[in-house]
Parts: sequence; structure tokens; C-alpha cells
Amino acid sequence: MIRLRLSALVLVFALTARFVFPQTGPDALQEYRQDNFERAIQICRDEITANPANLEAHVVLCWSLLRLGRYDEALRYGRAARNLSRYDARVAEILGEVFYYQGNNNEALQYFQEYVNLAPTGQRIENVYYFIGEIYIRMGKFRHADIALSTAVHWLPGNAAWWTRLAFARENAGDLSGAVTAYERALSLNSQLPDARRGLDRVRQALGNR
Repeated sequence: MIRLRLSALVLVFALTARFVFPQTGPDALQEYRQDNFERAIQICRDEITANPANLEAHVVLCWSLLRLGRYDEALRYGRAARNLSRYDARVAEILGEVFYYQGNNNEALQYFQEYVNLAPTGQRIENVYYFIGEIYIRMGKFRHADIALSTAVHWLPGNAAWWTRLAFARENAGDLSGAVTAYERALSLNSQLPDARRGLDRVRQALGNR
């Protein structure tokens, strides 16, 4: 009798363990974080084949495709993810990046602004504002670019390249003193940036000629 009870307990534990301690498979997110993008893509595709409603697999797959510059594929899976979760901020950001790299400024801006509304302090907020600033530079809306890039460096103040782009936007908006400040900040972070050095010399010369 005792042996039967013990066997029953072992069986219950074994069945329970299958749910409490599920078998671990390949981790697509870990592969992505280690820059193994092709491996992450394969894992995600396998997971999507097994479960087409797997949103996380769609997201990591899109991130990996973006890093490899495979924008058409990223758009296809990004739209599929959008159908799974209409208000997922990560998906909005993914679609914004896809359209940005494809040169579709209006579509990109729409999705980046949606990200800001959905996740105003989200993990990608600094990148989103940087992309918005670059889009406005493309459009020649330099004051708008100044606002967006100022917000980007607020969130990530140590990015010298972004300070250079902010200075460029200010320079083209006619805010020369503000451009000097931003160029100097960029060079204080990285003295080897040629665009920042040339920009600072250019703006100082313009101020001297006034």
C-alpha cells in the first residue's frame, strides 16, 4: 500500500513538473542580443510555424531582419504582428523603422508618433525621437528637427553623433549660437568627429561675418 501511494506521488510530481518546469528550447531573444541574427530568425520562424499567433516571435524576428537590412521581410512580418496586436508599441516602432529605411517619411513619422503616444517613456523612446528628427531634416523642417533631436539627446545625452545632427538642424534653422553649443557638446564627447569639427568651424565663421 505504501509503495502504491509512493508511486502515485511520483506520477503526480512528474505530471506537474511538465508545467512548472517546462523544457527550454532555443532562445531567439538571446541569439538576437548576441548578434546572431540569422539564428534568431530561424528560431522565430520555427516558433511562428508552430504557433502563428506568437507575437514575441514576430517581434524578435522583425528586430533581426531590421539589423540585417531586410526591410521588405520585416515589413511583411511587422504587418502580421500588427494584426495580432494593434496597440503594441514595439510593433509601431518596427514599422516606423522599416518605412524610415525605405525612405517613406510620412508613413515612418506616423508610426513613430504612434509609439510616442503608446509608450512615452518606452525603451526605444530616444531612438524614436532621433528617427523623427532625421525625418524632419529630410523634409527641411529644421525647427521641428531641433525639437525632436533635443528630446533624443535628453534621453541619451552621451551620443556624440546625435548632438552633431542636432547642431546641424539648429544651424539650418538659423540658430547659430545654439548650433555652436551642440557642436561643442558633440566634440566634448568625441573629439574625432569630422562633421562636428567642420560644422563648428563653419558656424563660427558665419557668426564672425555678421
